[in-house]
Amino acid sequence: MTTSKDDESFLCLNAEPAEMDQFWSEGWRHFGIIFVRYGSAFHGGKLFSVLPLRVDIKRFALTRSQKRVLAKNRDAEIVIRPSFVDEEKEALFEKHRLRFDENTPTSLSNFLSEFPDSVPCPNVEICIYLYDKLCGVTFLDLGERATSGVYAMFDPALPKRSLGILMMLHSIRFSQKRGCRYYYPGYAYREPFAYDYKKRFTGLEYLDWDAGWKPYVSGL
Repeated sequence: MTTSKDDESFLCLNAEPAEMDQFWSEGWRHFGIIFVRYGSAFHGGKLFSVLPLRVDIKRFALTRSQKRVLAKNRDAEIVIRPSFVDEEKEALFEKHRLRFDENTPTSLSNFLSEFPDSVPCPNVEICIYLYDKLCGVTFLDLGERATSGVYAMFDPALPKRSLGILMMLHSIRFSQKRGCRYYYPGYAYREPFAYDYKKRFTGLEYLDWDAGWKPYVSGL
């Protein structure tokens, strides 16, 4: 069980790749240039316990269901490039944000800096195109031996595509090719929540705020 963690934050305009690896290993995430870590969050009047997650890429293996996700998206085009914001991504964001009933994000600038490809660190976008239409994007920070998802969004009109899982799988594949040891998909909660799809990966670990990183066991 993770223990509670007080909210902490700091500002950082530029961090070296090895510094980013260290920040992530300590449970830090960033929104633009604001780095934060916290142990709990409220949704619907309920208190949820935060679980920082990472995938040990050496121990990762595709599950049967993840293989099915890749198979049913064989027609998708995957484009990886330095991150930028344009009207097409803004339009996708407006669709994606409607999935949330509360704590609804208002803009991509809630998550990305003015220069998302380089501030506070190098960042690439992994884009999913279906028949020339942008249907999913994940913004991925690049460290020295790790990568970290900053924000992911997808078209909620395509639930059978499992685009959230698909983008995580391509993030892991990209990280493997870079020779990374870890991929950080962001926070989930110990209690059941919409982020539970992040818990369905082999090689998954969570951060115990007192004892450090531990293998994640379903039902924790």
